[in-house]
Amino acid sequence: MPRRIAIVGVPIDIGASQPGAIMGPVALRTAGIVESLRELGHDVEDRGDLPVPAPVALEATDTKARNLAQIAAWSRALSHCTYDIARAGVCPIMLGGDHSLSMGSVNGVARYAREAGRELFVLWLDAHADFNTPATSPSGNMHGMSAALLAGEPGLEAVFGDEPRAPIEPRQLHLFGVRSLDRGERELLRARGINVIDMRLIDEFGVGVLLRRVLDKVAAAKGLLHVSLDVDFMDPSLAPGVGTTVPGGATFREAHLVMELLHDSGLVASLDVVELNPFLDVRGRSALLLVDLIDSLFGRQIIERETEPDRTA
Repeated sequence: MPRRIAIVGVPIDIGASQPGAIMGPVALRTAGIVESLRELGHDVEDRGDLPVPAPVALEATDTKARNLAQIAAWSRALSHCTYDIARAGVCPIMLGGDHSLSMGSVNGVARYAREAGRELFVLWLDAHADFNTPATSPSGNMHGMSAALLAGEPGLEAVFGDEPRAPIEPRQLHLFGVRSLDRGERELLRARGINVIDMRLIDEFGVGVLLRRVLDKVAAAKGLLHVSLDVDFMDPSLAPGVGTTVPGGATFREAHLVMELLHDSGLVASLDVVELNPFLDVRGRSALLLVDLIDSLFGRQIIERETEPDRTA
């Protein structure tokens, strides 16, 4: 069915060590994201880029989180933005920008879900867990702390301060495609019982089986699903335009199958597309692939099917 979609650019790269993701929204628009979604029949409004907010005035802190005041400002502005969009019955698509933007975008959708009496689940398609805290992070880069903040880990309270906050439970977070973890992250993930579907599991069981398990949990809870798609979820041979490449990522067909199954589920309420760095890309290859994947998420099919195929045949 056609959907109402609002696209918002988030030109931010201060959460990462490698500059360039600030150009991600422009690259995705140039690759045709708005036009392709409209061709699929959706009602798409491109709201432009979110204006750069003034840094938040924070009390003196000894945190290792880099650029905390600026990222706190972005997070608060994004939370208000996605909350308003979701509350209006529209699907927000946030074009990044580094992965720190998900602190704000997911919080806003989670606030809406809580008011609607629904649980928000998060599917984190990423080579990394992004589950560091200021105490565990080797680098202090906040794009590696976004999932931890969403799950309520301590040390990041200043990001929202007195602003409305809606943390998700660890059981509502599903990390998919992980293949690079820091030691502190590994210990935290184990302690919190986060569902980590790493590439070993994907190699052994396949994306279809593993993703359906996640979707079944969301459906059983009558929940909503936020998808956070990092460019490095894919293998760097397919998508080189990212500052944190890790070999052994999802293949072209694995990535498309994930998107096709997400579309079939009817559960996706919001989307982040993050870490695209056009400065590192090759002739727009990564941006074009991302647009192709987003099209699959929103209904483009190889061949239209009225019913599910018979898997027992």
